[in-house]
Amino acid sequence: MEISISEKHYSNEIVRGEIAEYCRGRWIAIEGGSLGSRVFLRYGRDDKPLSIKSSQDVLDLLKGYRKLSPRTIYGSINIYRDLSSKSILEDPSNILYASPIWDIDGELSDWRGVIEAARIIIDELERLGILKSVFVKWSGEGAHVHIHEKCFSREILSKHNPLDIAYSIVDYTLNRCREKILDVTSRFKSVKVENEIDLKRVFTAPLSLHRRRNLCCVCFKPEEIDSFEVEWANPENFKHNSKWKDYVEGEGDWAALEAIKAVGGYKGWLKASDNIRTVISARQENAGETEESVEAESDFRGGKIGRFQVMSLLQAARYYLLTGDLEKAKSFGLNRAIFYAWAKRHGREISQRRKLSTIGVRKEDAASIYRVGQPIQVGDEVAFASKEGWFMIGDQIQRPEDYDRQVARQINSVVKYERAWQAAIEYLKSFERETLLNQQRFFKEVYEPVRDRFLDLILNPKVRAGGARDLTKWFR
Repeated sequence: MEISISEKHYSNEIVRGEIAEYCRGRWIAIEGGSLGSRVFLRYGRDDKPLSIKSSQDVLDLLKGYRKLSPRTIYGSINIYRDLSSKSILEDPSNILYASPIWDIDGELSDWRGVIEAARIIIDELERLGILKSVFVKWSGEGAHVHIHEKCFSREILSKHNPLDIAYSIVDYTLNRCREKILDVTSRFKSVKVENEIDLKRVFTAPLSLHRRRNLCCVCFKPEEIDSFEVEWANPENFKHNSKWKDYVEGEGDWAALEAIKAVGGYKGWLKASDNIRTVISARQENAGETEESVEAESDFRGGKIGRFQVMSLLQAARYYLLTGDLEKAKSFGLNRAIFYAWAKRHGREISQRRKLSTIGVRKEDAASIYRVGQPIQVGDEVAFASKEGWFMIGDQIQRPEDYDRQVARQINSVVKYERAWQAAIEYLKSFERETLLNQQRFFKEVYEPVRDRFLDLILNPKVRAGGARDLTKWFR
């Protein structure tokens, strides 16, 4: 009986040892396909998360699921303190480390473009002070640029969740070198670079086989990138650098702090945004586009503005049109977005459409009650403000700089924020003032129709050519 490439490859002790070294402490997954379709397994027969601690575990796992023809082994971004149950994987405090990883995809014919994009990221990381703790994995059809998760000091990890650090560094770096990557994607159309950092995301383990191609996942260090060839990934004679394990503790601290400051952490904790990924790929040029649409595209960086950011932006524009106060508008916009995200998460409608008179505050006094936790009425809606006048939820204050970090910078990673702000202002001007003063009408008539299509306000020349008052008709 002929031995399969999978069985032959994983019989190699070096292969199993590298996989075990990488996967130890990670939630793993195995993929096969003997049942006629892709089989992706993350839990064992005892319903516990799959894990690997040793080379023997790799062998036992592959033998135990032989009927699935297991081919590829993946490890989670996170390294956990405890992998004993499903529920504990949802606990942020259970994350011991998290690996910052840039995902670079492309067709095999464009592999040089993939490597060029990886080199751009590596160069940017060196400028951020991270070099010795970096390695690259060639996954089979693309590459993953890694920062070793242990290059952050215990002090930094005690102050910030590892997943916040990983997400922020990946996003921060992509924003810093976006234009250089776009130059690559314009020449290699299949190449795409993404921030796929997520609570449950997995990436291919070192020396694992690719799920479709007869290539394996090899690692190499930054100084080897210019000599890389796809032949290194030949399972029969792979070239793999086991020094991917090298790191310098503390090397990533400065970059982590700068990234957290700029990005604000992992966007998936509240599940408030429908799209927390940053994607850089080739821009599609449409035949016959006007000069105006070309100008708009020049501001478009690729990606999607999530609902959380759309809500924040529109609420800020709403407050600004009603009051003329830009700084408090930012505070209000972020405050309302967090409020609605919380309400949605708890699966119930929560209304604050109470008149100030019902809580003992005269309407004429509303503008002067900026005391700690005091109610402020915006139309028929009530929010609460700190003594400085910034809006707050519980004991958390939403300041203008928080809006800039969590909303403006996220929008700016997709399209110039100034263009988005102006589009929001013009859009809201198309409504009567009474609509902006009414919480329910604002949500249903202003926000809902554009929450998933807001970029059309900015990028679609037909929409903009219609004038502000035609925008709502167009969306409906």
